[in-house]
Amino acid sequence: MSAVDDRPLDPLPATVPAGGLHSGFLRSAERFPDRPALEIGGEVVSYAQLRDRAASVAATLAAHTPDGGAPLVGDFAYRTTTAFSGLLGALLSGAGYVPLNRKLPAARTKLMFERSDARAIVVDAESAEQLPEVLDGLPPTLVLAPDEADVSALAAALPGHTVLGAADLEPAAAWSPPVVDEQALAYILFTSGSTGVPKGVMVCHRNATQLMRNMVERYAVTEHDRVSQTHELTFDVSVFDMFVTWEAGAALCCPSEKELIKPGGWIRSQEITIWFSVPSTAIFMKRLGMLKPGAYPGLRHSMFAGEALPVEVAKAWLAAAPNSTVENLYGPTEATIVCVGYAWDPAKSDAEVEAGTVPIGQALPDCTALVLNPQTLEAVPPGETGELVIGGRQVTLGYWRDEDKTAAAFIVPPGHGERCYRTGDRVRRPKADGGAITYLGRLDNQIKVRGVRVELGEVEAVIRQVTGNDAVVCVGWPVTPVGVDGIVAFIAEPELPVPATKAALEGLLPVHMVPRRFELLAELPLNASGKFDRRALLASLEEGGAK
Repeated sequence: MSAVDDRPLDPLPATVPAGGLHSGFLRSAERFPDRPALEIGGEVVSYAQLRDRAASVAATLAAHTPDGGAPLVGDFAYRTTTAFSGLLGALLSGAGYVPLNRKLPAARTKLMFERSDARAIVVDAESAEQLPEVLDGLPPTLVLAPDEADVSALAAALPGHTVLGAADLEPAAAWSPPVVDEQALAYILFTSGSTGVPKGVMVCHRNATQLMRNMVERYAVTEHDRVSQTHELTFDVSVFDMFVTWEAGAALCCPSEKELIKPGGWIRSQEITIWFSVPSTAIFMKRLGMLKPGAYPGLRHSMFAGEALPVEVAKAWLAAAPNSTVENLYGPTEATIVCVGYAWDPAKSDAEVEAGTVPIGQALPDCTALVLNPQTLEAVPPGETGELVIGGRQVTLGYWRDEDKTAAAFIVPPGHGERCYRTGDRVRRPKADGGAITYLGRLDNQIKVRGVRVELGEVEAVIRQVTGNDAVVCVGWPVTPVGVDGIVAFIAEPELPVPATKAALEGLLPVHMVPRRFELLAELPLNASGKFDRRALLASLEEGGAK
């Protein structure tokens, strides 16, 4: 790791505005100006330096957009300092940010940026190559390219748009703290829509700020912690990574793509103390022998979210990180990152497990978790299954410019006085107060095989049990007018003995739940959030391309 450099910084206003998502970062910049705020690509950026860069972006946005600022700013950068200074700069200008990812198809990036109605975008050097396609045909846009000393070529490729480079940025001293309404947008995250058009989830400052403070307290985060940043900025857990870290004055450590291929070595070399990833990463590490007992003694907290966490993976991680807690956190984007949590306890957790996955636990502070009948929206009896419905301060404003989808998903259940979000997730209500909610899968993952209801999560759990492999995804296929004709199991194990596996499953499952087809792959595809990509697997079947 390189040392924090000592370039002179522009003086900034001492006043830290309260209430905004960025306010914790600014407080830490005042308290710990010389401590590392970000470590990325061998560069160590101090709090004062990151504040300086973000303030320069903010001042430039204010100087070059109508009425002194833009309501939303695109952040089109990938694992670079500009990615982080760009989103902070948007927040410091009083705007919300829209994360964009050059690893996604440029056409999809264009669709998200266009739907956001943003008229400003911050871009790093590598992502700038896609801008002619992303901005083609869109209204005049302010393009900030802080990595570029000479933007003449980029400007020539973007006629009709205003392009500013490093030399054109306003000094940080020109920035003045904005007044931030807690109901103002902090960011918009686009998630997959069932119609193929991304849905923009509107997250306001109020939704996020209390969560960050609660999490700093929950994990006793201090300025001495070193926190992983494994999630893409287009995945909402990245907000947790960044702003919990910066709230406490800790160091955010962002691995490169190459380092993520061998995350175990990176955890040790970077002396990570707090780890957060999707379970797919832990499954990958377990398969490749990276979870040897005692491998990561420096970890003190390990969190997983985004998909089901297999029990055997949680146990293997706890053995590899014996000084760490292991927590399964749950939360849809529409309820601001995480709202339910469960800490694995070797003494009692085995008794709370269902379908081979770790429970999701109980509602976190400022959240409520209801288990309701999806048809009547009435509470199901203790121990019964239903739809998880989330209430509390973290429930977001809804979907960007889509009143119909917002009205369908954000409701006030009978007998409850607060607005809640319908998650579409099937869970089991605890049998008694203080018990753990167990996650059983998506309501739309409950399929009908030749007229009989089947929960795909249950099939996956039995396959994991039989094969000892945690990288398993099941889908219903082929689709018929009344459901599906069978189940296809995708397993990341090319040499799996299929006949023996199928015979073992036939001894444990009803015949209609035994997969009719097994697709053995070297690795299961992941989506942009690092989760197993069910859509891609289904598409491979539709195209006849699965091998």
